[in-house]
Amino acid sequence: MDKPNKRPKNILKLEETVVNRIAAGEIIQRPANALKELLENCLDAGSTSIQVTVKDGGLKLLKIQDNGSGINKEDFPIVCERFTTSKLQKFEDLNAIGTFGFRGEALASISHVAHLTIITKTSEMQCAYKCSYHDGKLIGAPKPCAGTQGTQIVVEDLFYNVPTRKNSLKSPSEEHNRIIEVVTRFAVHNASVGFSLKKLNDNGSDVRTSPNSTQEDNIRILYGHAVAKDLIKLQVEDPGLKVKVNGLISNVDYSGAKFTILLFINHRLVESTPLKRALDSVYAIYLAKGKHPFVYLSMEIAPNCVDVNVHPTKHEVHFLNEDAIIHKIQSSADMLLKAASTSRSFAVQTVIPPISFLDKQQSKVAGAKVYDKQLVRTDSRDQKIDKFLSTTMESMPPSSSNQSHNFINQTSMESSEEPVAAVFQLKETEKRIPSEAERAIQGVPDCSNSTMGHRSSVAQGIVERRQFELTSLTQLREDVKKNTDQVLRDTFKDSIFVGCVSEKHCLIQYGTRLYIFHMERVAEEFFYQRFLDEFGNCGVICLSDPPPLYNLALMALDQEENEWRPDDGPKDHLANLASQLLFSKSEMLDDYFSLQINEKRHLVAIPLLLVDYIPDLTQLPSFVLRLASDVEWNVEKDCFDTICRVMARFYRKPNNHEVLNVGSDKNWKWTVEHVLYPAIKASLLPPKAWINDGTILQIADLPDLYKVFERC
Repeated sequence: MDKPNKRPKNILKLEETVVNRIAAGEIIQRPANALKELLENCLDAGSTSIQVTVKDGGLKLLKIQDNGSGINKEDFPIVCERFTTSKLQKFEDLNAIGTFGFRGEALASISHVAHLTIITKTSEMQCAYKCSYHDGKLIGAPKPCAGTQGTQIVVEDLFYNVPTRKNSLKSPSEEHNRIIEVVTRFAVHNASVGFSLKKLNDNGSDVRTSPNSTQEDNIRILYGHAVAKDLIKLQVEDPGLKVKVNGLISNVDYSGAKFTILLFINHRLVESTPLKRALDSVYAIYLAKGKHPFVYLSMEIAPNCVDVNVHPTKHEVHFLNEDAIIHKIQSSADMLLKAASTSRSFAVQTVIPPISFLDKQQSKVAGAKVYDKQLVRTDSRDQKIDKFLSTTMESMPPSSSNQSHNFINQTSMESSEEPVAAVFQLKETEKRIPSEAERAIQGVPDCSNSTMGHRSSVAQGIVERRQFELTSLTQLREDVKKNTDQVLRDTFKDSIFVGCVSEKHCLIQYGTRLYIFHMERVAEEFFYQRFLDEFGNCGVICLSDPPPLYNLALMALDQEENEWRPDDGPKDHLANLASQLLFSKSEMLDDYFSLQINEKRHLVAIPLLLVDYIPDLTQLPSFVLRLASDVEWNVEKDCFDTICRVMARFYRKPNNHEVLNVGSDKNWKWTVEHVLYPAIKASLLPPKAWINDGTILQIADLPDLYKVFERC
């Protein structure tokens, strides 16, 4: 069955009003587009001052006042008609266009979707004239009025006759922000022109720049000092490509939340996705993920190489040799950033508490109200019953001579391949192992004869603390005191231990602030100071199976961390030299540091500085090697200083060896919290350098957290 033939619809010519409104919708998409077109007309007129006033994001009112050349009186009837322009006369003129406007559609399009009023005065006019336009036509005759040199264009009720477009726009505040962005970009590029932007009946200005300024000054005013201080100049010129580029790009120290790019080609505000993508790929090498740069570029390309008539709003242009020019700019930016990346700046967070924390009397003012954000939590678990119960043999009353020990065997175990300790500690009143003469008098056994699982007993007696009047030792102690930061000292002294984040980092609370600190650095400095304070008065930790110094040094040379190289010599020879050197210094090491070496060159004992604290014995080989190689033995002060440093490095990490901890829940975390950190609180003198080197950092503050939660 044949289908009936349908008659095609006739092609009708649209009414001129419909045509103009469709065209206006393509050109004037939102208030910011209208403003861009009007600003370009102001600049084409040679204005040096442009004032913009808006209401409701430009939808209710958009007024632009300039001091340019104005509009001739004879042009009033056609100024708002489509395709009326003073910029070109024939199509070939587009090849050498040097102005912003050229199609003559801006005012015509605005007049079709808004109520348009123009007040203008040229230098030849006796007075200004006011004209009103509707759908591109002049309404009535121009009216004389008072006015200054230049042109004032008033756009009211934008999209009043296009409700769909009006309803699809964002809120007035969002449209106002877009207007600010347009004016800001024009103000940066046209630094010789003064711009101002404000809301109607508002005394303040959202944008204000001075005439005859510079791009750098306007960026500082409009984008802030944080952007302006990190800018570097970019200059590219290639006669072969007929391009010249001047710009300001952020260096590697700046990183913004979004990519801000201001691109002007032949002084026309445009966008270029390929150029933006190319620059973003360069900065991705230098900036952290999610961070972006600030870029301002002004490109001057021969007019006959640019096609400006490719988009209704003229926000995109095409130009010859686009890929080559973009590559040229990309390479120049990469070279500048590479040179700038050799020196980078980082913000360092200070750990100095506010004065209110140091002045404790302020919190005691009678009747002062304490807010929630100032409260410091007190944990009931901080005060434990075992603080009042004695669990050590030290506090138990002696019931027999066999229970009266000056030494307490803390642990015993079978010997293994690694050096293992049978730990003996002195009472708190006894700070060192007596000399041989004192042993003969008091009956104290020599540690070299102690065996695994054997408990030594000695006659009761108290060994007095020895005092040394050594100038070098006094100077080292004074250096520590002079280099102490008192605020950090108070922070540690009055802090509460929160917990171990890792083996290297711990958390403490001071007042309402939470800090994280590098445990190994703090512990190393603490033990360095401890060795200086306990000089000649250290206790001992006796090794149940004393290892040979030669074997320890040889083990250390086999470890990659000690970086032995064939150029250093044979390992066995170096180990033998280390053993000989330490044996030759054994008397001094024993007398001053309780580091005991017997006649067989075996390491018998290491110093005891804290009760219940044993250093990481897996580091004993490296300790012996460093003691032989890193100590300055020839100068007394340097000798004591380097020995204390080497020992402090060995002691900074508590033992976590499975053999030593069998049947005990006192792991390294327990040692840090209950043994090491209380000692640090009591006596550590923190160096001033810790304020800036990241050893301790503030990571939270209760009042600041309250501010965050209040905004949620």
